[in-house]
Amino acid sequence: MKLVTAAQMRAIDRETIDLHGISGPTLMESAGRGIAELMLSDLIDSPESTHVAVFCGKGNNGGDGFVIARYLHDAGVKVKTYFMGPADKLSHDARLNLNRAREADVRLTEVTSLNQLPADLEADFVVDALLGTGFTGIPEGLVAGLIEYINFQNGLVVAVDLPSGLNADTGAAEGAVVTAGCTYTLGLPKIGLYISPGREIAGDVRIIDIGLPENVIAQQDLNTTLITAELVAELLPYRKPDGHKGDFGRLLLVAGSTGLTGAASLASLAAARSGCGLIKIAAPATAQPILAVKLTEVMTIPLPEVSRKGVLALRALGEIRKYVEQHDAIVIGPGLGTHHETRELMQRLIPYLNRPAIVDADGLNAFEGAADLLKQRSGAYDLVLTPHPGEYARLTGAEISDGFDERIQSVLQTAREFAAVVVLKGSPTLVAEPQGACYLNPTGNSGMATGGSGDVLSGMIGSFLAQGMSPLDAALCGVYLHGRAGDLAADELTERAMIAGDIITYLPQAFEEIELLTD
Repeated sequence: MKLVTAAQMRAIDRETIDLHGISGPTLMESAGRGIAELMLSDLIDSPESTHVAVFCGKGNNGGDGFVIARYLHDAGVKVKTYFMGPADKLSHDARLNLNRAREADVRLTEVTSLNQLPADLEADFVVDALLGTGFTGIPEGLVAGLIEYINFQNGLVVAVDLPSGLNADTGAAEGAVVTAGCTYTLGLPKIGLYISPGREIAGDVRIIDIGLPENVIAQQDLNTTLITAELVAELLPYRKPDGHKGDFGRLLLVAGSTGLTGAASLASLAAARSGCGLIKIAAPATAQPILAVKLTEVMTIPLPEVSRKGVLALRALGEIRKYVEQHDAIVIGPGLGTHHETRELMQRLIPYLNRPAIVDADGLNAFEGAADLLKQRSGAYDLVLTPHPGEYARLTGAEISDGFDERIQSVLQTAREFAAVVVLKGSPTLVAEPQGACYLNPTGNSGMATGGSGDVLSGMIGSFLAQGMSPLDAALCGVYLHGRAGDLAADELTERAMIAGDIITYLPQAFEEIELLTD
């Protein structure tokens, strides 16, 4: 599912109308009907006892609101519709649907002053159809007052296309903005709905199919794709009913050091919970007994370490290379530490691998000031890099921009330069691949901003690599399921109380949701 800016969405709408003979009123009818039907199926249990207030602006977003009101009214819902007057100032298509709503006996109130509104609407649901993607700037006057009025109500707020006052491109809200419980966005999802604070303001986002021609969408220069549950369901590998553990991948983790065994433990447990058949951790000799006690389902390998430091020594290189040959994929970095000898070990190991690998955490930090070693690696293997913004800056020498478009361009450039899939962790997480495609992950929450969360992700992606997935597919599935498990954990535990291990605990539920889509 491609993500769009407001300008791109307008271009798609215009071409749909001008070149494909699909009229504006037809698109509006599809939009309003789609939202009304979703409300009736997902939100409204008993139409006859449900009260809905619909607020319509002067533009086409308001026109969508009139269509929603008509369909809900026809279904038996008690609907009151408030529209910004005067009526002759509405857009052509909005005015057309105002008249249709009037003919259907929808209860309509023209609003020119907030004094016309009751203190409490006593509505179960409030539909925000005031401002759409065409609006820019700061809401003022009556519309700003209506936004504040909607926010004051007790009913669940349903935003049409995007919450009024929210910037569709940046997710920013410079003035009054509707805080929605859910947003039904039309045609294609808008980027601003997935960038903070937009993602919090929009609530649960659902996408409404309004019948846009696929060839019109394909002709647009849209390089950012939303990762969806449906996409993940398509990508996850099939598990043979008669498969044995060797069929589901052998994963080696080069991870851990004294004081940082938790990172290695979390990564390996996440890999196990993500379906990998066999997992081994290669760790410094003094860390190995600790990991062996921690981990029942994971094998551990003691490696040479720097004397009295508890970190991997350079002389471990030969043994690691031997173990690499025995595995299908490698995870390098969680909890390794930053000792100079371990850093040199990484610089001699990673550029010469011959297996798919994910490099995270201290594996990335080892290439600070030496990124060319990784860019010009001689090993012919697939590579996934999973930096957070600090690691990204150390690796590339470039700070992460606050501008979302600049952030996308930066991560795409890094993917090309390193010939690797790059997972730039954050809110939202971006996945870029060398051929120029970028993906945005909509799952996850602030409860995952805790030590060890990144180690869980690296273990998951490594597990998928070991099971034979491509680097891009492994990264896409990893970030989505990682975030979704975090969301499920937050629903039960609250974001404040979450720890990284909770993500692993809720992975089975996240996988179950995906597997239900394939039944």
